[in-house]
Amino acid sequence: MNKTLTLLAVVIATAATSFAGTDSKKVVVAPQQDLFRAGEVQVDAAFVGAAGHYYNPGGPNHNNVGALGGGLGLSYFLTKYFGVGIDNSLGGCVGGNGTFGAVDNLQGQLIGRLPIESLHLAPYAMAGGGATWASNRGQGNGNVGGGVEYRINRGLGLFGDYRWLYGSNHLSENLFRAGVRFVF
Repeated sequence: MNKTLTLLAVVIATAATSFAGTDSKKVVVAPQQDLFRAGEVQVDAAFVGAAGHYYNPGGPNHNNVGALGGGLGLSYFLTKYFGVGIDNSLGGCVGGNGTFGAVDNLQGQLIGRLPIESLHLAPYAMAGGGATWASNRGQGNGNVGGGVEYRINRGLGLFGDYRWLYGSNHLSENLFRAGVRFVF
């Protein structure tokens, strides 16, 4: 009987320690998903404003141009920090002599950005080139500029940027964009 009680005590003690477990608790943290990432495709819809001038040898010496309109853009980010983009802006144009016409800016650029994930912000710089058509003129140009994007979530952002367009015939145009960015 004494052996039976001893054996029973050993079995109960072993079972109790088997089911007791440990006191440590593991905390499972979901992996953070970056708001800004490599392989992004971005589609922009923007309000666009332009102001500037160019030298016109066949007409008045300097033509001032101001325009308001809209634009669409498409960008692809090769890495989290570097991408390429193209955008087209169309708008109504008022020339220096009071004439009304249309202006079209087609621009391509290299983009460098510096994401600040904790603030949902990404300031960026751009450089590239394209073409501008307004009323009866058209010409190629270069552009440099920068902007900032606020990312609401992984798929949606708000942005504002500025570019200076320069080229032959003393083209000097300021191009402003503000809008919504859809990210895929």
